[in-house]
Amino acid sequence: MTTEEERRFDELLLLLRETRGFDFSGYKRSTLIRRVARRLEALGLRDYDAYRDLLELEPGEFTKLFDSLLINVTGFFRDVTAWQRLRELVVPALLDLKPAGRPIRVWSAGCASGEEAYTLAMILAEELGADEFRRRVKIYGTDLDEQAVHAARAGVYSGRTLADVPAGLRERYFEPMDGGFAFRHDLRGRLVFGRNDLTRDAPISRVDLLVSRNTLMYFNTRTQLDVVSRFHFALSDPGFLFLGKAETLLGQSHAFEPVDLALRLFRKRGPVTSGTTDRGSRPPVLAAVALDCGPVAQIVVDVPGNLALANSRAAALFGLGPRDVGRPFQDLEVSYWPVELQTVIEQACEGRGPVELREVNWYRAGTPAPEVFDVSVVPLLVSGDLAGVSIHFYDVTRYRRLRDELKQANRRLEQASTELRSLNEALEATNEELQATNEELEATNGELQSTNEELETMNEELQSTNDELRHLNDVLTARTIELDEVNRFVSSVVRSLGDAVVVLDEQLHVVVWGPGAEALWGVRAEEAAGLPLAELDVGLPLDVLCPRLRAALADRSRPPEQGEGLLLDAVNRRGRPTRLDVRLSHLRTEDDALHGLIMVMKELRPQQP
Repeated sequence: MTTEEERRFDELLLLLRETRGFDFSGYKRSTLIRRVARRLEALGLRDYDAYRDLLELEPGEFTKLFDSLLINVTGFFRDVTAWQRLRELVVPALLDLKPAGRPIRVWSAGCASGEEAYTLAMILAEELGADEFRRRVKIYGTDLDEQAVHAARAGVYSGRTLADVPAGLRERYFEPMDGGFAFRHDLRGRLVFGRNDLTRDAPISRVDLLVSRNTLMYFNTRTQLDVVSRFHFALSDPGFLFLGKAETLLGQSHAFEPVDLALRLFRKRGPVTSGTTDRGSRPPVLAAVALDCGPVAQIVVDVPGNLALANSRAAALFGLGPRDVGRPFQDLEVSYWPVELQTVIEQACEGRGPVELREVNWYRAGTPAPEVFDVSVVPLLVSGDLAGVSIHFYDVTRYRRLRDELKQANRRLEQASTELRSLNEALEATNEELQATNEELEATNGELQSTNEELETMNEELQSTNDELRHLNDVLTARTIELDEVNRFVSSVVRSLGDAVVVLDEQLHVVVWGPGAEALWGVRAEEAAGLPLAELDVGLPLDVLCPRLRAALADRSRPPEQGEGLLLDAVNRRGRPTRLDVRLSHLRTEDDALHGLIMVMKELRPQQP
């Protein structure tokens, strides 16, 4: 995998931890990558980013992924020979060492859907009897997969699942029900199931028998050591551990002794004691335990150049196992990664003194920043002769990061100090500007006060003017009412005449176009008002009429004819000829000033075409 692919895979694991609470950081990375790749291939996806998008869109895919990663493969009496040896060797020894009547606590770690826990229940019930089983036994089944725990809690299995259970046991411990067979209800209450993450959660304590088969194999070396240490803490003394056939207790020989190594049956070692004051035997044992459990990774290389010893911390850090002991050191990756050690070992051996390497950076795949180690190579001298070299790896990552953070903090502090000085200078300049501005504001305030007084004076004047305008408006309203009444009166007079009445101003523009004129010529009053009479398209002989009208206006002293009037031949709105009797009157004001004509046209009789 490329560095970018490693980063994206780590982001996928982070998504699983943050959204579902599953932390796979302690699992074997190669196994995780292989099983996730199977899901991608099954779904036809090209990379981890696409799979992350799918998980966010389809939460049901989480279940399928966990089934693939957790591999809930189990069964009743799986590996029959191993269970038989457990019943023959461990259970009798446990009952012999356990005082009569005392509780017996059993833990099935990684129980999946519960078959392993119920297998333990049947074995113990056969040895103790049902009544004694109910009084003394408590079996705890735990698993990381919540769905598997739920199935184990139900305790219902199909006939196919029970195929490996001997017929006699199947009849005694399972009761038929709809959809399968349920474990006996009276014994079922002695089994407790729950979720437990072996890498993070606290172990169940005071356990007499701990069964964890084919669970450790999925963890990396460092996590295996941590989980086995938790198992050791959980077990009583004496206590028995039952592992899967592919699992070993790497670097834990001081903590467990084999009961049957081939079938992975172990017993917890008790504390190192001696019935006498044999001080010669205890220090070597304690020294071995202290070396293996020390917080500093330590490797010992003998004079021929072979790996002689690696404590638990070193084994977890560099992936070393029992098979690596005795191998040439130069063949191991740790000899050149994270730093080339062969030359350093030679220098230490030649000089007969320690050689120190400071702040060695170790870039590991999947980590954004390097881990930092101080490496110390110390020659081991026995009576002045070289017996080998001891290599210590001190993890100073935390101190390196603290130092870097301190340097960054100092740089930020210096930068902040510089900015603070600049801010103080800017603040002083701003203060001076504010002071000048304040003086300007005071002067402006005086001007504004004077302006305000002027505005108040203007407001009083405007108020007085407003009162006058209201009075004038009242007068205009009264005049408008009077004018409306006069207009209505004039309109009624014009309508009452019945003839076609037209009022013209001094320019012979139409001022009033009466209803009779509308009926006679087919032109509405609003269409005629304001237009010159000569521009109206009506059936009047305007070439004859207009000179007479101008003559009537010109002779202001003498009124127009009031007698027979002016007879004109015209055409009405229907296009028929008609004869009109047109009479003219001066339009005068109260002071007898002429300002227009009143023309009354009376239709005499229609003429025949």
